[in-house]
Order: sequence, then C-alpha cells, then structure tokens
Amino acid sequence: MVPLNRALSKLGILSRTQATDAIRAGRVKVDGHVVTDPATPVVPERVRITVDGERRSRAAWRTILFYKPRGVVTTRHDPEGRKTIYDVIGPAAQGLIAVGRLDLATTGLVMLTSDTRLAHRITDPANAFPRVYVVTVRGRVTDDEAGALDAASVIVRKVSARETHLVVELRRGRNREVRKLFESIGHEVIALKRVRFGGLELGKLTPGQWRALTRTEVEAAFAPRI
Repeated sequence: MVPLNRALSKLGILSRTQATDAIRAGRVKVDGHVVTDPATPVVPERVRITVDGERRSRAAWRTILFYKPRGVVTTRHDPEGRKTIYDVIGPAAQGLIAVGRLDLATTGLVMLTSDTRLAHRITDPANAFPRVYVVTVRGRVTDDEAGALDAASVIVRKVSARETHLVVELRRGRNREVRKLFESIGHEVIALKRVRFGGLELGKLTPGQWRALTRTEVEAAFAPRI
C-alpha cells in the first residue's frame, strides 16, 4: 500500500503537490467514494481512482531530454512567478517529473520522465551516475587548486588572468555543488552548463529545445555499472 497522493504521483497522473491539493479539495474518489486525506493508503492496482469524475490509470511511459535555458527554474510552479521548465516545454511536459534540478543561472541537460521509479534510481546517490559540466570561473585556476576540488575529475581547458574554462565531472547531485566547490578555492562561477548526465548528452539541442528518448536509449544511458 502507498498513500493516495503518492499513488497518483507514481502513476504519472499528477505531481505529489497537485495530488495533495486535488484530494483535499474533494476532487478524488477511490472506488466511488470521495477521499480527502492524502495519506489514505491504497493499492493502485486494486482500486478505481477518479479525478474530477474521470477514471485515471497509469500514464504512458514518456521520457524527454531538455536543454534548460538560463533564467528558468526547474519546478512545476514557482511562487515568485518566474518562468519554469514546464512553461518552456509546454503540453509535452504534462505528466512528467524532472530528474534532478539545475539552479536558475545554470543551463543544460535536464531529463523529464513519467517513470518515477526510473527517476529515483537515477538520482539515488548510491548509483553515482556521472554529471558533467562545462564551467567558466573568474580568475586563473592553478593545477593545485583544480586538484584540490572534491570532484570525480577536473579538466582545465583554457586559462587566462581573467577567467578559466574547465570541465568538471561529479558523481552526486547536491544543490549548487559546482558553485560551492569553486567558492571553496576562491573563484566565482560565471557560466555553468550541464552537458552530460549518465550516458545522455545534449548533442545538437539548443536552449529551450527538447527531444523524446526511447526506453532503449535511457536503459543504455543509465545501465548498472559492473
């Protein structure tokens, strides 16, 4: 059994927040009865769930790769009224959840999926799928400084007195991790783009564009490491 709001989320019908709001508003019925407690335990496969009078079942499997532009937040709704990735993608993002987040100023690869189990597996720190970023920071980063960073790998691509361009690989998805790493050695990040996640790459996408992924593509990109 799982809580009703989680069941709706796992089925890809509504996000957890949307499900909670819909349940409390009396819009959800289980086997014909209105349920207003989001924590009500259900077995999704054994009950009939309706939202606003319509029978809801598991959404079709869909996963997309999106190039997040700068100035867009990786949330479904923003209390400050900022543009979200769902505003940019439009109807194609309906029923999808973002796998991990990028902050407002960071651009690049974001994956969205209807498969909540897939999302949890990919973001589980124990699986340590690589996240690769192209980074520009203020000032000259020395080899000693680069070597002191707590990252899977750091490659210095171009150095000048004004700024340094690097490629950084992490094996975790902590909030603002790249920015904090460089702050720890006294350098401000001025541009940050995620170019790879697991085996997925941005390819020829430009900011604001997205493309559908196949199951085969996703399975190959996030295959268990031996």
